[in-house]
Amino acid sequence: MDLTGIVTPDRPLLVLAVKEEAQFLDHFLDLGLPVLLTGMGKVNAASSLATVLGRGPLPSLVINLGTAGALRPGWSGTHEVGTVLQHDLDTEMLRGLTGETYGAPLTLSPGGPVLATGDVFVSDEAARDRLAARADLVDMEGYALASVASQAGVPIRLVKHVSDDAGDGAARNWRESVADCARALAAWATSHLAGDR
Repeated sequence: MDLTGIVTPDRPLLVLAVKEEAQFLDHFLDLGLPVLLTGMGKVNAASSLATVLGRGPLPSLVINLGTAGALRPGWSGTHEVGTVLQHDLDTEMLRGLTGETYGAPLTLSPGGPVLATGDVFVSDEAARDRLAARADLVDMEGYALASVASQAGVPIRLVKHVSDDAGDGAARNWRESVADCARALAAWATSHLAGDR
């Protein structure tokens, strides 16, 4: 966990997985806006955010900026997620075993795209096609962050920039595109956080 800046109740907390995605946020760091780097994956994301929120004070809002793979042709640009789900948790099987629902989809902003989160970097065509039946984008942290923020009673926004078409070659494409994605995410933050600096 890497936290720069001080969390206060009057400002949002920016949360990103890795430094490559945060490389153009210097302006926000200079202003003291808190930025949390969690590391990749659901466990790292959840434990890092839960630690910060558990210490208090709570931020006014959590904003997760990050990259995502497109599950369908033609998806590009920056998107605010409407619904997030876990693609690597067998919710139906667990409901059958326990009668309880674990990992139900979370609606954040009606009308936005559906993001599938899982601890797998989707890098083959078959996995991408299966996920495309349920979601538009895929990442590795969004659901975990949304779940933690929801449990803490803090509003959250998930903002994802498409880095690649999930499937064959996705890892190589992410490495090649992450700097451009980071610029786009910083531009989104600049235009949407003008009053929070």
